[in-house]
Amino acid sequence: MRKLVNRLTITIVLISLQIAAVVFFSITARTFLPDFVSYIGMAISVVVFLFIIKGDKASSYKIAWIIIILLLPIDGGVLYLIAGNKRPAKKIASQMDEHALIARLLDEDGNLPFLNQVQCGRMFSLFQYIRNCSSYHAYTNTRVKYYPMGELMFEDMLAELTKAKQFIFIEFFIIKESHMWDRLLEVMEQKAAEGVDVRLIVDHLGSYRLFSSRYARKLQARGIKVLRFNPFVPYLQLFMNYRDHRKVIVIDGLVAFNGGINIADEYINKNSRFGVWKDTGVRLEGDAVWSFTLMFIEMWDTFCKANERVDDYAAYKAPPSTLAPDGLVLPYSDSPLDDEELAENIYVDMLHQAEKYVYIFTPYLIISEKLSKALQLTARRGVDVRIITPGIADKKAVHRLTRSYYRRILKAGVRVFEYTPGFLHAKSFIVDDEVAFVGTINLDYRSLYLHFECATLLFRNSAIADIKEDFEQTLAESREFTLAGRKRRIFNELLDAVLHLFAPLM
Repeated sequence: MRKLVNRLTITIVLISLQIAAVVFFSITARTFLPDFVSYIGMAISVVVFLFIIKGDKASSYKIAWIIIILLLPIDGGVLYLIAGNKRPAKKIASQMDEHALIARLLDEDGNLPFLNQVQCGRMFSLFQYIRNCSSYHAYTNTRVKYYPMGELMFEDMLAELTKAKQFIFIEFFIIKESHMWDRLLEVMEQKAAEGVDVRLIVDHLGSYRLFSSRYARKLQARGIKVLRFNPFVPYLQLFMNYRDHRKVIVIDGLVAFNGGINIADEYINKNSRFGVWKDTGVRLEGDAVWSFTLMFIEMWDTFCKANERVDDYAAYKAPPSTLAPDGLVLPYSDSPLDDEELAENIYVDMLHQAEKYVYIFTPYLIISEKLSKALQLTARRGVDVRIITPGIADKKAVHRLTRSYYRRILKAGVRVFEYTPGFLHAKSFIVDDEVAFVGTINLDYRSLYLHFECATLLFRNSAIADIKEDFEQTLAESREFTLAGRKRRIFNELLDAVLHLFAPLM
């Protein structure tokens, strides 16, 4: 463990040194370098400056980089080309080609329900948008179980994993050495020994301390196929920012789990460092599981070794479900590579559709101008908008930044509550008793612009009532945050304003 900590420390130091070198170069370039080198750097900065202004990126992201280029006129442009240009590395860009294959399989699925404007009302256009931009479809013959706490979901996860006969797909952002991982690994090893196809995708940065290449080989020797997503290297490059933040388990194509829960003891309250850890998730059984199956295969086939690709997709598809219809269930994935802010646009659209209320669980509220305006407009239309965030912070700087976004939306009538027993990690929306989302998508720039994410959308499904009940119970354990009696300190407000400028880069 000490070696792993040292590796992480060395990596952080190396990146810090590179940043320091760029700043030092910018300050001293005019003194120690020939004039023509400075002119070239400034010319690049001018071209990049114009490129950024012309581009269709979010204005907040553009402003942050414009400020950096103005502060570092000689090599700010070069820094953008290294760390800011969203054009992905060739290997990661190939994910888009793989998605085209998955999209065809989704379109060919014979279990898709017929949807029309009369059945779905305003939601029909949202279903069409999701299908057009991500290829994912709504399904009807699917049973959904909602979990208000991580420990409840984990017990069901283990129970379902022990039933696996054909394959197990597991994908997580964080896996830590823990009681939770030990129990999960025990089942995975047992199933691999029985001949079950067990595959694991883990984000290398999120699970850096445990998942060294040596540890991955150890699991592979036990029959578990392992893919470390986007291995972290100590160089300034944007695609290191692209992380796999998804949390998915698929078992035999029959059952899938999705939610905010990672694999570490705090997620099941075996560790109380941040008080009670509040997280949520869903279990799907039925036709909609096919979307999560293909979602996993897409990521696996893009980045795995050639001899480990999934060639026979049909072998992983379960027979049509015989479950009774229960509303619509639409699993979907959001990618940072398609220039479509899918997750953010879905949230904004749902806010605009709301007529009675919008209830939101989110651990981080570092929101774009577009989302902030949507929240304000929704509240000003008379919709009851309530957001619950953590009462105990897991990262104090991030919690401060989250609170700095409260003032504007509070003035518009949005009500914000903080969960007093501990840290709230859930990511959920509930709208008008008709629509709900549960998944991995935070309300911050990283989730909405830089991460691979996924969620489950529910429409007129019976589980929505359980989500609403959980929100109301959680609300009873939360304190409302108001502006009354809070002094405005000029220095703090200036600091918050500066942090807002650079929030898109955090």
